[in-house]
Amino acid sequence: MNEIIRLQVGEVLTNTYIIKSKNEIIVIDPAFESERIIKEIKNLKGDIKYIINTHGHIDHISSNNDLLKEFNCQLLIHELDSKLLISPEKNLSLLFGYSYISQQADLLLKDGDKIKIGDLELKVIHTPGHTEGSISLYGDGFIFTGDTLFYDSIGRSDFPGGDEKKLFESLEKLNKIIKEDQIVYPGHGDFGYFYEIKKINPFLNII
Repeated sequence: MNEIIRLQVGEVLTNTYIIKSKNEIIVIDPAFESERIIKEIKNLKGDIKYIINTHGHIDHISSNNDLLKEFNCQLLIHELDSKLLISPEKNLSLLFGYSYISQQADLLLKDGDKIKIGDLELKVIHTPGHTEGSISLYGDGFIFTGDTLFYDSIGRSDFPGGDEKKLFESLEKLNKIIKEDQIVYPGHGDFGYFYEIKKINPFLNII
């Protein structure tokens, strides 16, 4: 049985997800409040295998270093966003008033890659637009969409590396592959079934 825990952390309420399958754990977008995230991981009493960043902005990577120091695990990010990890300007940490440099990734992802823990398999879907290397993670019955698709909105495309045209192409791609009864877990805000999101998200009606 797979267990998914959502923590809303930091001043912009980033959704950090902790997923456990059998005795293995992955963490998606560890942001701020690293002590809280570490405590939650330890409470699960499993082995953390991967940290996955859906993209390289500070509000999705800011606890990378603390978790990597605490646990023996690997950091994964799409190959096109790896440069954001080590650039305070590109990862937007300077906008938050400080300079953050993450450890570099152990594995660079690309479209179609598969990530396995326990009985769980996540397929990497490249969904650029918010950043060049934004990804979604497609699982059995659910999908993590980072800052590409929210419950009632979409991610911004006006940051460095953003591209409105590519963002809408990514939304069209997701619209074709996400099943009606799949749960969408976004990078911010509420989560819910895709059929619910399609009813209220205006951006899915214009692609």
